[in-house]
Amino acid sequence: MRTLPPTLSLLALALTAGVAAAAPVEVGVRPFFLIDQLRNPDLKARLEACADKPMETSTFSIAHRGAPLQFPEHTLQSYRAAARMGVGVQECDVAFTADRKLVCRHAQNDLHTTTDILGTELAKKCTKPFTPASGDTPASAECRTSDITLAEFKTLTGKMDAANTRATTVDAYMKGTPAWRTDLYAAAGGTLMTHAEYIQLVKGQGLKFTPELKTPAVPMPYDGWTQENYAQAMIDEYKAAGIPPEDVFPQSFNLSDILYWIKAEPAFGRQAVFLDERDETDKGFNPMDAATFKPSMKELKDMGVNIIAPSMPLLVTVENGRIAPSVYAREAKAAGLKIITWSLERSGPLQKGGGYYYKTINGVVNNDGVIYELLDVLAQQVGVSGVFSDWPATVTYYANCMNLK
Repeated sequence: MRTLPPTLSLLALALTAGVAAAAPVEVGVRPFFLIDQLRNPDLKARLEACADKPMETSTFSIAHRGAPLQFPEHTLQSYRAAARMGVGVQECDVAFTADRKLVCRHAQNDLHTTTDILGTELAKKCTKPFTPASGDTPASAECRTSDITLAEFKTLTGKMDAANTRATTVDAYMKGTPAWRTDLYAAAGGTLMTHAEYIQLVKGQGLKFTPELKTPAVPMPYDGWTQENYAQAMIDEYKAAGIPPEDVFPQSFNLSDILYWIKAEPAFGRQAVFLDERDETDKGFNPMDAATFKPSMKELKDMGVNIIAPSMPLLVTVENGRIAPSVYAREAKAAGLKIITWSLERSGPLQKGGGYYYKTINGVVNNDGVIYELLDVLAQQVGVSGVFSDWPATVTYYANCMNLK
């Protein structure tokens, strides 16, 4: 098959996206599956009443890597599925290749779990080659975007993010998809995306952008490229594409990236999103004790941060047997920070607790209907302005039902 020149490939993507964007929003059966399990009768009745309501795109519904509950993340197919589910915002996690080109990957060092690289000749370039499981030692590998060039990256195929750590062969290692996900829509593989291609795709879909600058797996500066150069390069691709700053919500877990954008690119920086993982990086942090927030919410606001994005469990606790806002949530709101959160539909079945994404409320998590109970508290009591989801239809349905645009 003849390969299209890069400019024509981008145009083809944009035209394809325009066709997808014109299609009606489809939420499918999953919202109703979750509503059927709801044990809150008032919320259940309200959500059931929206069953025949036409669904529309909502910026409250944010695609987390596309729709990776069932499609390979950060691929054309995943982004197109998310658009059909009514997301108002698409995410690209931004990493860089050996020749400093920007691509969409959740981490600079995840190619061994999200692509077919280990089954190709490019496996020879991986930072750490595949090592089979032996006794109590799990199988392992590490393949980075910076191990290969952009041209080489584009030869790879996306797969469901998973690895079988008990595997003794590469083939078995790459077939580790959890039972609660699926390879049904990944069997043919997914089309990997550069950041520039993602911009053209989402532009054609008529949606907004939330690129996340991923923490490099290599020491910075890299080949003379500083962290600030990297942060600027991401913004420059939006400027080159003529994207209005108000349509872009740049993200980072690195506060210094946020502060750089606020200073160097204020039009983009005013809606930069500080991804907060202090519960993972600060042993003294407690979402129920404001004295442990360093910097405090007010200090973040005074620095120019306007949007904060913690994981869902930081925003909620259990009071009198019910899900309720945490001190973290109340402090962020009091400081005037907008809040978005991540990530719904990233856990398995919730019959026996929900794991990491429900860790502060696991005691009351005992059925999948809790997904909507949590979402309702986040929207109505915490007051979040957007929710990332691995299956955006769930959030889109709720947003339409509650008239959240």
